[in-house]
Amino acid sequence: MGPRTKSSPETGSSIIIEAVQPEINGGRYPIKREVGDRLDVTADILKEGHDVLTAVLRYRTIKETSWHETAMAHVDNDRWAGHFDLEENTRYLYTIGAFTNTFESWRQEVIKKSQAGERIESELLEGRALVERTAKRAVATDKTRLAEFLKQWRASATQEAQLTLALSEELSQLVERHQERTAWTLYDRELELIVDRVRARYGAWYEIFPRSQGTTPGKSSTFKECEQRLPAIKAMGFNVLYLTPIHPIGRTNRKGKNNSLTPLPTDPGSPYAIGNELGGHDAVEPSLGTIEDFDRFENAVRAQGMELAMDFAINCSPDHPYVKEHPEWFAHRPDGTIKYAENPPKKYQDIFNVDFYCQDWRGLWDEMKRVILFWASHGVRIFRVDNPHTKPVSFWGWLIREVQAQYPDVLFLSEAFTKPKMMRALAKAGFTQSYTYFTWRNFKQELTEYMTELSQTEMKEYFRPNFFANTPDILPEILQQGGRPAFKFRLVLAATLSPSYGIYSGYELCENRALPGREEYLDSEKYEIKVWDWDRPGHIVDYVTLINRIRQENPALHELENLEFYESSNDHVVFFGKSTVDKRNAVLVAVNLSPFHYQEAHLRIPIDALGIKAEDTYQLHNVITDRRDLMVGDSYIVRLDPQDEPAAIFVVRRWTHREQEVDFFS
Repeated sequence: MGPRTKSSPETGSSIIIEAVQPEINGGRYPIKREVGDRLDVTADILKEGHDVLTAVLRYRTIKETSWHETAMAHVDNDRWAGHFDLEENTRYLYTIGAFTNTFESWRQEVIKKSQAGERIESELLEGRALVERTAKRAVATDKTRLAEFLKQWRASATQEAQLTLALSEELSQLVERHQERTAWTLYDRELELIVDRVRARYGAWYEIFPRSQGTTPGKSSTFKECEQRLPAIKAMGFNVLYLTPIHPIGRTNRKGKNNSLTPLPTDPGSPYAIGNELGGHDAVEPSLGTIEDFDRFENAVRAQGMELAMDFAINCSPDHPYVKEHPEWFAHRPDGTIKYAENPPKKYQDIFNVDFYCQDWRGLWDEMKRVILFWASHGVRIFRVDNPHTKPVSFWGWLIREVQAQYPDVLFLSEAFTKPKMMRALAKAGFTQSYTYFTWRNFKQELTEYMTELSQTEMKEYFRPNFFANTPDILPEILQQGGRPAFKFRLVLAATLSPSYGIYSGYELCENRALPGREEYLDSEKYEIKVWDWDRPGHIVDYVTLINRIRQENPALHELENLEFYESSNDHVVFFGKSTVDKRNAVLVAVNLSPFHYQEAHLRIPIDALGIKAEDTYQLHNVITDRRDLMVGDSYIVRLDPQDEPAAIFVVRRWTHREQEVDFFS
């Protein structure tokens, strides 16, 4: 291969490698992909003069010590491109190397001179010398074959015969495999890549309060009772079951119904006020069961084909063992007391925040890692992190890397409804997924602009969105005012715009009773144990099931970057689509964004982008209503009644002369 030392101005290298993509903040942060993907890398690679360059893409896993290489190809205007396949759930490093291809440079020169009728005796001697040096480095059959070429070259009586031999493609390939890497130059950064399992990109989440899955009013359900709910949740098509905190709940300043400061003796308190004399973040609330019961429940979830996501809330009630065992982890006021948590105007009298900048910050950080590793040892591979934006970003970068070094399949979801730059910083630091502003994006222009930002800008390299249509903390106004139609079309938007989405239980019941003037639930489960009638009139369980089935059956909906918005004549109707790279699966979605009024829109079907000719016949199959329309051309009128069906999901299929339906492009 020749020397692999990095060139410098002193060694005469003048190869420039720049504008490498993908690269986040000059290589400061890793990009993200999933197992089975291909990483495409491009760069500007150039050098003065007319030398021919060769470029290679170098990569290795974080565990390997030697680099793999794959050739990069010249695209145009000094732009080069290469790729490699991502086969492991781990972290990779990648960079770019380039060198002067001396033999190819010589070949190009001798071809030009020969075609111009110039004498090339000296050039042929130079070329033979290059092959002779290469033959000394070659091994095995390549060395033998190069020796045969040299023997023929020396025996050739004419320049024409020597030139024909010198320009042999076989000889060029032999020399390229063993040539000296003249002016070898490495890009000055090794870039990092996190390769997660596919669940990092694609999943349907269902959030529950475990204590509210039973049938006895005022009595917490146990993990064993929660198991009885699993078949119904799985039947709706969800593959991630997300639990709110399951730890012992504090008693001091315990909250009552609707966040009251005067609880009744029977009020269970908020599960986000973690810790009492029975334990803290590595303990289980006794009313739910034991750690053995949790293990059995976790296994039951997996048996249903789902996996568990645990809420990691670094909140401590005044009764948490940390308060007595590690008072140095909390900020004390001058009078010696600890201030409770606040996010004005919200007050959390039942919660103390730890101080990440305390003198024993290292001990605190190590304890948080221990907690995560404890639950990972019990089978948990997904952690939804509560309010990460109120803790140091550097802490999260360290914690996530430390955990994934032992459990590379662990995923972290950032619940940070905060300023855009902080949300992006957390994602760059290593969070696998992020909550988003989708919850408040209701209209055509803002949806289009936001989704374009997420799917088409640099954010697509590191910020994986998870679209929650509601949360225990957020009952959006559109759901409060729009009722059942809004619940249906917001579900369609969440499930088709983003490959990962979620709902908080009660969504399928169209639960929208709110505190007056607030985006918060009336009689919230955060402060009381609920008993739900999962079959109550007006529910949309069948609709949720249908939409999740459509997602599962259409791989185009498993991606984010393939999102495209298309022309709709009505500002109340948004029209977009996704298709697989090979166009075998193409899905178009039209949604009436008004929960109150019937809307009609003239849609422009993107037949050119789908490879359909103007004269071709194709089918639009609305997989929500099962209506099928045979189409010619790009014009389609859609009518969407919110009281009936506020959305249409079309699967595009080619119609053949055999008069039978086939998959698009099959």
